[in-house]
Amino acid sequence: MIIRESTVKLPNGLEARPVAMFVQIASEYSSEIMIEADGKKVNAKSIMGMMSLSLAPGEKVTISAQGTDEVEAATALDDFLGNKEQ
Repeated sequence: MIIRESTVKLPNGLEARPVAMFVQIASEYSSEIMIEADGKKVNAKSIMGMMSLSLAPGEKVTISAQGTDEVEAATALDDFLGNKEQ
């Protein structure tokens, strides 16, 4: 299992369209992926779960992934949130 702390750096946070893109990326991986923020933990592959988090810019989240492609999954989602190394 990999656990990664991340910050939402998208200018408008995770509103409807970015959530859909986030879930689409998460769904490309076979690993189980969970996102936790403010004590609430949801499946990263669930649109309704992700929308329920209402993640704003600057908010801290924890990405946890477990499976054969866990490192790639966590990295891709962290990158999507705006934390990609340039």
